[in-house]
Amino acid sequence: MRREGGAAGALPGHRQEPLRTEFAFELPRGFVDEAGTVHREGAMRLATARDELLPLRDIRVRENPAYLSVVLLGRVITRLGTLPSVHDGTVENMFASDLAFLQDFYRQINAEGHTRAAVACPHCEESFEVELAGSRLGES
Repeated sequence: MRREGGAAGALPGHRQEPLRTEFAFELPRGFVDEAGTVHREGAMRLATARDELLPLRDIRVRENPAYLSVVLLGRVITRLGTLPSVHDGTVENMFASDLAFLQDFYRQINAEGHTRAAVACPHCEESFEVELAGSRLGES
């Protein structure tokens, strides 16, 4: 049943946010291409079931299950700096800290549905949320 003035299932007076499928990020170190250019800003889209299933057929993943995240990230990163395309070969050549950042970012947007994290100040113990998308490690 559709209610007047809103999307199906929406409460009257509440505007339903559109589904966000792509999220910006900034790598802590950055990917360095063959020309020496550092690429830090990028975007990652939400993963589909196909994105998670197809890499399981990849021989590299079968021989080394740890390679799954490399292949998966190569599928869902839509943009990185001025690179014309991003693929598993790009991800293979990233610094370990950037790979770890992207693995955490992937989990945030796909498992939890947002890029905010609840944190507490170590000095005053006040709780608040921080936005992880687009931030660099160590910055607030």
